Amino acid sequence: MSEEVPRPVPQHIAIIMDGNGRWAKQRHQPRLMGHRAGVKAVEDIVKHCVEREISVLSLFAFSSENWRRPSKEVSLLMELFALALKQQAKRLHKNNIRLRIIGECSKFSLSLQKQITEAEQLTENNTGLIINVAANYGGRWDITQAVQKIAEKVKSGDILPEEITEESISAGLATSSLPDPDLYIRTGGEQRVSNFLLWQLAYTEFYFTDTLWPDFNAQELDKSISSFCQRERRFGKTSEQIQEEHDA
Repeated sequence: MSEEVPRPVPQHIAIIMDGNGRWAKQRHQPRLMGHRAGVKAVEDIVKHCVEREISVLSLFAFSSENWRRPSKEVSLLMELFALALKQQAKRLHKNNIRLRIIGECSKFSLSLQKQITEAEQLTENNTGLIINVAANYGGRWDITQAVQKIAEKVKSGDILPEEITEESISAGLATSSLPDPDLYIRTGGEQRVSNFLLWQLAYTEFYFTDTLWPDFNAQELDKSISSFCQRERRFGKTSEQIQEEHDA
């Protein structure tokens, strides 16, 4: 009798941290309080990812569409982002965690861009958990800028159009040096991708929860990982093929 194919834990987890505003509204507090509580939830989840030996954690912090929110809220979010960078960069470095900000950072203020660069440089040689914070990020933007890089190579004669492959597009993405997400989590009850890592999610397992992001803790993360471990990832193959490969 063949042994059951083992279900490894996800090595790359991507999360849309949804529900901060509703969390605050339920408590009759301003939306900013929900975002502050959301930052605290990030700290707890990062700590637990280190404990679970997760390799990569990608967090959708601010989408390219979020600029459409009320200007006061956007301004407060930028201030909170800058404060979090200031407070957390040294702590991440101390814990051997590498921080990467992915997205169109040129749209941020010069002072925030400087903070982002300093935080990335401080942690760039760390070998533990990699955290991708997607800020002013959109999946369509990511694919577009990757294709633009390839178009420049075609224009200069470095490659021919027929030489463009999935691998060459992947190489131009913001996450090019990393494996695609194994597990995608969205909190807050919505069940959408919302323009997050569109190319990279091709074979990712999805997990949706009604839990609002500030309430998403280590136990909730363990639930999502447990759900992931119960699934069979076939990548286009049959269950029998997966079993045969394991038995071999």
